[in-house]
Amino acid sequence: MAVSDLAFLSVARLSDLLRERQVSPVEVTRAALDRIAQVDSRLNAYLLLMEREALSSARTAEAEIRAGHYKGPLHGVPFALKDLFQTAGVRTTAGSRVLAQFVPDRDATVVSRLREAGAVLVGKLGMHAFAFGVTNVNPHYEATHNPWDTERITGGSSGGSGAALAAGLCAFSLGSDTGGSVRIPAALCGVVGLKPTYGRVSRHGVLPLAWSVDHVGPMARSALDAALVLQAIAGRDPRDDTSSDMPVPDYASALRADVRGLRIGVPWHFVRGDVAPEVLTSFNSALDILTGLGASVTDVILPRVRLARALFSSIVLPEAFSIHERHLKSRADDYGPDVRARLEAGMLLPASQYLRAQRIRGLLRDDFQAALAQVDIIATPTCPTAAPRIGEETVNIGERQESVTDILTHFTRPVNLVGLPAVSTLSGFTPSGLPVGLQLIAKAFDEATVLRVAHAYEQATAWRERRPPV
Repeated sequence: MAVSDLAFLSVARLSDLLRERQVSPVEVTRAALDRIAQVDSRLNAYLLLMEREALSSARTAEAEIRAGHYKGPLHGVPFALKDLFQTAGVRTTAGSRVLAQFVPDRDATVVSRLREAGAVLVGKLGMHAFAFGVTNVNPHYEATHNPWDTERITGGSSGGSGAALAAGLCAFSLGSDTGGSVRIPAALCGVVGLKPTYGRVSRHGVLPLAWSVDHVGPMARSALDAALVLQAIAGRDPRDDTSSDMPVPDYASALRADVRGLRIGVPWHFVRGDVAPEVLTSFNSALDILTGLGASVTDVILPRVRLARALFSSIVLPEAFSIHERHLKSRADDYGPDVRARLEAGMLLPASQYLRAQRIRGLLRDDFQAALAQVDIIATPTCPTAAPRIGEETVNIGERQESVTDILTHFTRPVNLVGLPAVSTLSGFTPSGLPVGLQLIAKAFDEATVLRVAHAYEQATAWRERRPPV
């Protein structure tokens, strides 16, 4: 099998080949490393490549599989991490100058779980500094480029993950999502990004942005792959007080069911007029396909959803400032101007505004719960537009001009505020060849349903067969 073909195989397909010993973990890891060497100079997806460590882990996995000690579907599969997941003995910068020399002495819980599953860590990926932005234009480590058009952003803050997956530089990744940072790059790069329910996945050892809104989730090339990764990392962690002890179902098995009879709700009052025409066309086509598979589509109302922008700023800015206060006092000049401005804005917000926002946030959560009492899934586009060009600060939607940050988080940030599971999957391309994403939202701890619907949609379409020109 050609290196390029091996580098683009799904986790599910790789696991079959590795289990049956048709390929070895070393071959698969070398394919990823070769692909990185070929194209990453044009993408800047990796901040740190761990070639020697990766090949050592691959050789260990190969020996284990040969000896009959196969650990499961991630055994011998190469993955990469957004560079805010702590890795023992390996630099973890959070894409910042402030932590440029930070070397943790232990792994984040999710990293430990992936290592225990036999996955092979290839390197650390680029991100928007401190996860506080959606472009992945980083003044310390330069921008990450979109493999579908290298003049465009990847989305962020998990932009290195989106670019690496789309370009065949790893088989899966982990990202963090505070306002859409898993789903936005998934949409703009044409891959799958899952934000699980708040508490479903441990955040221990993951450098925080805002404690009450941060989530950790998998990024992959398919819903099935995301399910396999979520299976390995989900579950209670005594080192994270916010992690839940809710039982973890068999996510991959749940994908076998079809979507006949499922009710899909669309908040048209929030969608119409807020998306680019080519995105709306793709969204409507996706709904038609799901209807053809047996689902029904109805309108739902989220009365307070347009308050999400103000609520998000009132909650995230002060929480982020509290985390960075010490470094801002001593090393303010080591922050990039965009991140520093947002953090310092958090210093100025009064406690009364933060508390009021938290109370209204509860009402927004009630709105989502009421809608999901009527339907099984809420669907929106993931982002109102395809990837903007690097350096663009605003985007036009109809006659309105919006900041890139506000427009890209339009449909994603409300879901962070209410803590519900949401997935973005590839739903097509614009006429100029840029990916577009479909977002699916479900009840708390019902990741199985969003993954099931995404999987059914993927099986009914051929979008994932395309490869980026890079």
